[in-house]
Amino acid sequence: MSKSNFTRRGLLKTSAVAGGAALAAPQFFSPSWADGHAGYLNAPQGDTVTLGFNVPQSGPYADEGADELRAYELAVEHLNGGGDGGMMNTFSSKALTGAGILGKKVEYVTGDTQTKPDAARASAKSMIEKDGAIMITGGSSSGVAVAVQALCQEAGIIFMAGLTHSNDTTGKDKKANGFRHFFNSYMSGAALAPILGDNYGKDRKAYHLTADYNWGYTTEEAVRTSTEAMGWETVAAVKTPLAQTDFKDYVAPVLQSGADVLVLNHYGGNMVNSLTSAVQFGLREAQANGKNFEIIVPLYSRLMAKGAGENVKGIFGSTNWHWSLTDEGSKAFVKSFGEKYGFPPSQAAHTCYVQTLLYADAAERAGTFNPCGIAEALEGFEFDGMGNGKTLYRAEDHQCFKDVLVVKGKENPTSEFDLLEIVEVTPAAQVTYDASIFGGELGTCNPGA
Repeated sequence: MSKSNFTRRGLLKTSAVAGGAALAAPQFFSPSWADGHAGYLNAPQGDTVTLGFNVPQSGPYADEGADELRAYELAVEHLNGGGDGGMMNTFSSKALTGAGILGKKVEYVTGDTQTKPDAARASAKSMIEKDGAIMITGGSSSGVAVAVQALCQEAGIIFMAGLTHSNDTTGKDKKANGFRHFFNSYMSGAALAPILGDNYGKDRKAYHLTADYNWGYTTEEAVRTSTEAMGWETVAAVKTPLAQTDFKDYVAPVLQSGADVLVLNHYGGNMVNSLTSAVQFGLREAQANGKNFEIIVPLYSRLMAKGAGENVKGIFGSTNWHWSLTDEGSKAFVKSFGEKYGFPPSQAAHTCYVQTLLYADAAERAGTFNPCGIAEALEGFEFDGMGNGKTLYRAEDHQCFKDVLVVKGKENPTSEFDLLEIVEVTPAAQVTYDASIFGGELGTCNPGA
């Protein structure tokens, strides 16, 4: 991808972070990494540092990508001392002061993943090789995340994954240079199953429509495993192309299948379109096996709920974060984002904003941009004040563990943004698993020297 396909944003004027006077001085994580700026790829030479924001600006996940980019812009503003500081003021670590990262002002370049692994790798490669990006982040597809994570491992660049929910990202495809804040398919299944059993009973027959790529596969597997363990039967599982927009032919056979539950392992525009087709075929009002027919969306977002409109009412799913949370970190982020853009942030925006601050904080604590110093500072790092309660960046697989939200479409929304209600906050302990169960080898950090 050519240089012209990227946009370098102007630096934001530095000002004091709100409440910045109370922040403690940065504490170096490991003095051994405070070794100057040599011996690793794209070591910053001037007074700026460049981050690469690689998001879907076209394709089925473009709405998520747009919100991710808004969050990245807000994070850069806060890192450079602009605005009210957002979650920098509630973050349990006090290493960030609004003076950029390690005294360097933050610039960024952007790319369009197109929700295609090859396009995402090409844009990330260009940002690394042509623009000198020292960290790559973003994406709203696990296929993209796995591809870009592998590229960053090869190049010697840290990858702070954006929205990626497949078990594979920190499972069989995990890499030492890659880190994920977002939760995964296993966690969705573990959090959802008890709620589904309580509300729909343990004698159900499920029909799965599944996006035909790694996220769809692991989400279907997680929901099947957790629901079958409590007595549900899976009567069919049908793969659907990621580029599919018309799902009528996939939904039509469901009512004749013997199923009484439809599980839509779809995200973004795919979920909006497949749910719309299911409603048009009368599944919301149907009965099967003497029960009311039910629809489940394992992974929800506010943007998807908005796209699907009234069709989401009463439908259960899970989400990584929601703007209605009342902890101090969530409130600070919602305030900053809302004042800048005029509406509340999505879960995609939240995870991307947090990942950017976590990278910057790790650099401050390590005293270097060396990716191996960053990795060491993130591994086993426990933090709070960023939404979702206390969070651990597990060293064994670079997966964050935190509380998981089970939500459902709100029956009586008060606004176009008030579409999901939290029905359960599942404790992190309930969704924690052994790091070895999904395979893969983390390997060793590559500094790209």
